Parts: sequence; C-alpha cells; structure tokens
Amino acid sequence: MRLPSLPRRYHAASIWLLYAVGFVPAIWCFYLGATGQLVGNPVKIFEHLLGEWALRFLILTLAISPLRDLFGVNWIRYRRALGLLAFWYVAMHFAAYMVLDKRLAFDVIVEDVIKRWFITIGMAALVLLIPLALTSNQWSIRRLGPRWTKLHRLIYPIAAGGALHSCLSVKVIGLEEMIHAGLVVVLIGWRLARKRFLAWKRAARDRPIPA
Repeated sequence: MRLPSLPRRYHAASIWLLYAVGFVPAIWCFYLGATGQLVGNPVKIFEHLLGEWALRFLILTLAISPLRDLFGVNWIRYRRALGLLAFWYVAMHFAAYMVLDKRLAFDVIVEDVIKRWFITIGMAALVLLIPLALTSNQWSIRRLGPRWTKLHRLIYPIAAGGALHSCLSVKVIGLEEMIHAGLVVVLIGWRLARKRFLAWKRAARDRPIPA
C-alpha cells in the first residue's frame, strides 16, 4: 500500500517547510542555553545536542532510498534538504566547539584534532561534507555528470564517521548512541545489498504467472 502522493504544486513549499522545521531544534537548544535551562555544562550540552541532530539528519538522508526501495515511499525530493540540514548542524556543532568551548584558541583546537581521535574523526567528516554541500544544486549535477553520484557516495563514510565520533565522545555509550550507530550500520549494509535486492525484485516482477 502506497502513501498518498503530495500534489506537485506543493513540492517546493514542502521542501522549504522541511528547512524551517529542521532548524527548530537548533533554535530551541540555543533558547534553552541562553535562558540558563541547560543544567550542568551548558556549552558542552549545547554542542552535544547539535551533534546529535547532525547525525539524525544524516541517518534520515541515508534512509530515503531504502524507504523507496522497500516500501514505495518516494521522498527523494527531500534528500537534498536533509543532507544540507545535516551539514549545517555539523557546522554549528563545530562552531560551538571552536567559539563557545575553546574560545578560538586555535593552538588548543589543533592539538585536540591531532591528539583526540574522536575530534579527528569529526573534523574529517566535516571536511568531507563541505564538497557535498557545495555541489547540492542542479548546476553541479549537470556539470559533474556521473562524477556527482560518485562524489555523493561519501555520505556513507561520513555517516559512519559521525556515528563513531558520537560513540567516542561520551564516557559511557548509552542507548541513543547505540541506536544511532545501529541505524548507520543497517543503512550502510542496505547500500551494499541494494543491487541484489533490486535485481531480485525485478526478476520477481517479470516472472510469468502460472496459468
């Protein structure tokens, strides 16, 4: 059973609505921090929340294709917006770390990147996300051709790095970290098995029905 499709005239508006809703968690986290409602270390909590949402948007981005392949839910039009939301949350996460946590002490930041593995992995994920964000437009798709698809497959190692960064950044890996990491593993596994599944699906569809 397929979900009812949204009329085409509402597609653009729904994408902009997704952007608007997507930034609500960041605004809410900032509000909580600014009003002193983040108990404990507000800077670390704010930084962590932004990182969590970045990983969630990465997971949602990866989930678009399996939803279509397995359940016929075609939300491909939202994949670019989800990917860009993930990039902006990663950028805000890193900005919070640099400005609020380390107060732009670049020598300390460089030392952290070199010596602390989870920060090294997080920085690598951010660097890899930049070309994906810059080429998330129709001009780049036309210009790069098949190379665009190959470039955007980097989303899989980026998501794996994000999940690993999340797990290594906490003293005790909790349920949330395990769920996020598990979802990333499943979605990467789906990517590896996708061709075989689609081939089987085509073969099953084309198989003649016995009289």
